[in-house]
Amino acid sequence: MPRRIESLLITGPAGRLEALLEEPADSEPQQAALVCHPHPLHGGTMHNKVVYRAARGLRRSGHAVLRFNFRGVNRSEGSHDNGTGEVDDARAALALLRERYPELPYTIAGFSFGARVALRLAQDCPSARRAIAIGFPAHYPGAETLIHSPIPRIFIHSRHDAICPVEPLQRFVASLPAPAPLLFVEAEDHFFAGGLSALEDLIAGLG
Repeated sequence: MPRRIESLLITGPAGRLEALLEEPADSEPQQAALVCHPHPLHGGTMHNKVVYRAARGLRRSGHAVLRFNFRGVNRSEGSHDNGTGEVDDARAALALLRERYPELPYTIAGFSFGARVALRLAQDCPSARRAIAIGFPAHYPGAETLIHSPIPRIFIHSRHDAICPVEPLQRFVASLPAPAPLLFVEAEDHFFAGGLSALEDLIAGLG
């Protein structure tokens, strides 16, 4: 069975948001997931290779996956809003995902800047199954506002990430009120060079 894929334009708070909804290739979805992309001002889009691999890993474990472009990226309307408006974009995308699959447990995930957005959105989503933060920039100002969460969180990081260093992330995870796994992938850099397949397999194995 070919994988089912649908291009969408979501009504967002600053205009339409370009999105892609993909279902598992060989079964009906048993879960749903939203995946947020890295920083728009540094070339981040929903087609980023880490986002793509994360989405593929989630589909392998039975998720319907929604990726989308933040405001001002490609066909998405609006302009960059330094993370604040992007959380609202993600909220609008999640609302569509929940409307499509109201009975399915759902995950909120993101990579780099998208991980920050995902963790912030997750603070308002106590019904979510979990949040997955890939390459989370724990050294950025404001990370301390994300310490508390009503749902479980999983952190995934490249072992050799020079952009988002490991040490601040380890301190951040250690400060969390509830234990959270910090899982490492043997990869060469922030973008998981040499480790993309391992990243995908790791995410698929999370269930």
